[in-house]
Amino acid sequence: MDRYTQTFTVRWGDCDMNGHVRNTMYSEYAIETRMAYLTANGFSYEHFGELHLGPVLLREEIDYLREIRAGETVTVDFVQLGLSPEGAKWKLRHDLWKPNGKQAASIIVAGGWMDLHTRKLVPAPAALAEAMRRVPRDPAFEVLPALGSSRR
Repeated sequence: MDRYTQTFTVRWGDCDMNGHVRNTMYSEYAIETRMAYLTANGFSYEHFGELHLGPVLLREEIDYLREIRAGETVTVDFVQLGLSPEGAKWKLRHDLWKPNGKQAASIIVAGGWMDLHTRKLVPAPAALAEAMRRVPRDPAFEVLPALGSSRR
């Protein structure tokens, strides 16, 4: 299965005083890509609100590999590194690519689905769990511990 991708043109406001993309934009490009994938699979911002459900990040790790400058484009994709049996927890890796095919960054995020009333992680609704299962798996994919498990 092909990876889902989004391409962004770097705006002047995305850059820091050194003339390259500021660190927080890497995360924002990854977020926009994840959320576009979910929207394309029936889970828009509004639908999440109706379900009283939202994605929550538990951990984020970024490796910066190459500078990205204003006016350049960057393509962001992602693969699945892990998913719990009930779909409550997930782990993804976003790769950011320059037009020349060189990788600019790698972002690993671990998160889950939070009930917006109880503020606790909950199993994903069936259609959302299925959308997450369709994300291409990295060879290093692992089954994450189920909710309530003593392992993180």
